[in-house]
Amino acid sequence: MLSLFVGLLMACSSGPAEKSGTTENLPEEPKQEVFSAKTELATFAGGCFWCVEAPFEGLDGVISVVSGYSGGKEKNPTYSEVSSGKTGHREAVQITYDPEVISYAELVDIFWQTFDPTDVGGSFFDRGTQYESAIFFHNDLQRKVAEESKSRLDKSGKFTKPIATPVIKYSNFYPAEEYHQDYYKKSPDEYNAYKIGSGRQECIKTNWPDINEGTYPAKSKAELKKSLTPLQYEVTMEDATEYAYNNEYNGNKESGIYVCIVSGAPLFSSKDKYESGSGWPSFVKPIDARALEKPIDRTLGMTRVEVRSKYGKSHVGHVFYDGPEPTRLRYCMNSAAMKFIPKTKMKEAGYGDYLWLVD
Repeated sequence: MLSLFVGLLMACSSGPAEKSGTTENLPEEPKQEVFSAKTELATFAGGCFWCVEAPFEGLDGVISVVSGYSGGKEKNPTYSEVSSGKTGHREAVQITYDPEVISYAELVDIFWQTFDPTDVGGSFFDRGTQYESAIFFHNDLQRKVAEESKSRLDKSGKFTKPIATPVIKYSNFYPAEEYHQDYYKKSPDEYNAYKIGSGRQECIKTNWPDINEGTYPAKSKAELKKSLTPLQYEVTMEDATEYAYNNEYNGNKESGIYVCIVSGAPLFSSKDKYESGSGWPSFVKPIDARALEKPIDRTLGMTRVEVRSKYGKSHVGHVFYDGPEPTRLRYCMNSAAMKFIPKTKMKEAGYGDYLWLVD
């Protein structure tokens, strides 16, 4: 216990200091099916890179997540050099993703939920510029998305202090030593002890609702047969598609959120709904991409990205790369797979934490 306590007082580190190199020196990520040949980069700093890396792992559309160092002048720095605070680098993660499956805006939404964005001078008990947060934008569209997202969060009232995370033009990224990569998998006990002991886990729990299987459990097919209409069951459990235009929410302009008809998990906000002309309710992004699964669908002689409710284990629709900026995605959903909760009833229905996303 003493050794664990001492470890928790240390900064985000483990093992000997090794010279960082290129991504070619890193262990291969598990192979996953890639939808398109398009790839883009997102680079975030949020204190200890172990804890920023983990939330993005396993998301459909995310090809790789690498821990490293960004923003300083030193080339190929080591952990010991960065942790001294003398290089100007921040601990960061770089995400390679497929923009036809997941948007930069979705990644930014998740990033805010991994740390305390009001912290100045470090992150939790890791102090110094090397642990300060930042969004490093790679192009003007990313800059616009990041700045608008930051402004919206700042005005939301979720935090009592101003959002301190700067939006900075990307300059460089150097992968960290191999032992830092996927640390949450290699050393789960140490990782969890650090996350809890640093105060990060409590901060996340305090400020963000937890969307998980325990909160939003799926019902059995037998139960759903009784509680859903025949169309709702066919769409959610048998991957059917309802008629265009002749569905409940295509023309809905009321403020509120759309939740999974099977589990109740929040899926989309009316703020992100738009008229696509397709005849089905369409959105530019979900509330939280971690509540969705996006397998590749090759039925009907086509190759598409299906959208499924992760906790409802149900079909919701498809996502297409023909939407408006800033995401360029069109989440084309079946009304029958969702239930609309009007803004006036969200708090009563247990969705009060999402009101700021509707305003």
